[in-house]
Amino acid sequence: AEFRLALVQLHVSAVKTDNLRRARALVKEAAGQGAKVVTLPECFNSPYGTSFFPEYAERIPGESSQLLSEAAKESGVYLIGGSIPEEDGGKLYNTCPVFGPDGSLLLKHRKIHLFDIDVPGKIRFQESETLSPGSSFSVFDTPFCKIGVGICYDLRFAELAQIYTRSGCQLLVYPGAFNMTTGPAHWELLQRGRAVDNQVFVATASPARDETASYTAWGHSTVVNPWGEVIATADAEETIVYADIDLQYLAEVRQQIPIHSQRRHDLYRVSAVPED
Repeated sequence: AEFRLALVQLHVSAVKTDNLRRARALVKEAAGQGAKVVTLPECFNSPYGTSFFPEYAERIPGESSQLLSEAAKESGVYLIGGSIPEEDGGKLYNTCPVFGPDGSLLLKHRKIHLFDIDVPGKIRFQESETLSPGSSFSVFDTPFCKIGVGICYDLRFAELAQIYTRSGCQLLVYPGAFNMTTGPAHWELLQRGRAVDNQVFVATASPARDETASYTAWGHSTVVNPWGEVIATADAEETIVYADIDLQYLAEVRQQIPIHSQRRHDLYRVSAVPED
């Protein structure tokens, strides 16, 4: 019970058509290397920044999602489309569309937790200046396993990963663009924490680092196994990261340290709020 996952650490430029063309070529390359699930980075079609979101925003379906659909179909892969600025009903969202190997749109995850932080002297960023938060969980089935999707800042919220795991996910994928302050401090730590807490595989896809951009991404797209080990990672340049996801190994880890059957539900619980 193994399948190959690929993370595309794309170098994102200010030219949308160029970003789309190169993303498609790298998806095709990944499929050629045996990848069955491919992930693009957060904000792969535009520079990352509140001033860029309104300028690059699209509807879904639209130019970028159409290209992703075609890329998934021509390569026969499940394609987790990083994220794009999405416009809908006068609001903007940071949205990850996911496509099946037949090119169909399986879901779109709108970033639930907006990136509003202020670290004095280091970085201040307020996504909420232009973006609205999503309010739905995003889980999809594949012939390999169930996969849960979050975007970047969603990774900091352990509850989301727990809810995804409880709904049967064995792989959690977070397209993300941490920066030069939070990247070295927390990027790998958070992934290893989510993986070991839930005994799942965790993967992140970052844009490649561009020192000339107004927001400099950390890079280091990574895959962590259920034991909390980094099994594949990149540096800062444009590349594709591959990992073979071994679900038998996941089952063994859960058998050895059976936290899922040992939880004290009589004392505590993390659960989704029922929809009205």
